[in-house]
Amino acid sequence: MSIYLHLFLTFLSIGAFTFGGGYAMLPLIQKAVLDNQWLTEEAIVNFIAVSESTPGPFAINIATYVGMETGGFLGAICATLGVVTPSFVIILIVARIYKQFQESEIVKGCMSGLRPTVIGLIGAAVLTIGKTVFFPDGFAVANIDLYNIIVSLIICAIGIFLIFKKKVHPIILIVVSAILGIAVGYIGKLI
Repeated sequence: MSIYLHLFLTFLSIGAFTFGGGYAMLPLIQKAVLDNQWLTEEAIVNFIAVSESTPGPFAINIATYVGMETGGFLGAICATLGVVTPSFVIILIVARIYKQFQESEIVKGCMSGLRPTVIGLIGAAVLTIGKTVFFPDGFAVANIDLYNIIVSLIICAIGIFLIFKKKVHPIILIVVSAILGIAVGYIGKLI
């Protein structure tokens, strides 16, 4: 199978079987990318940070990046088309029939079952990213960098507070976080 078809089918399956948006897709994307050895886990985490600071939906950004890294420009097109095709087709169908079935007990049951699963998928993504950010070399005591863990947790807590309580725009947080990351990195080298 050509790399282009492989990228298209891989991201088609991710797009078709993931509900809840880009973050809910993250566990599937990570598994597919790592299983196919398209990127390292560290590269995925780094690109997640980059993806969050660029315009556009997360799933499209990461599919495009993986496709570009794996198959060049044509690979980027194939992966991107793969991830968006299921949503495009499904939304066309849903838009056509939703009004007729929105009161259906089956539709309501389906939605009530999907919501907690989406939260679980997002939680799994948070844990996976957290493991890579806080323990990139594994959970061994010798690998623990207490300075980086404490600074990262403080930045996370401040970010959560600013988003939920102060309603600070996410772009401002991204820019400030990048600047803080650079500053903390330099300070960490001096300590």
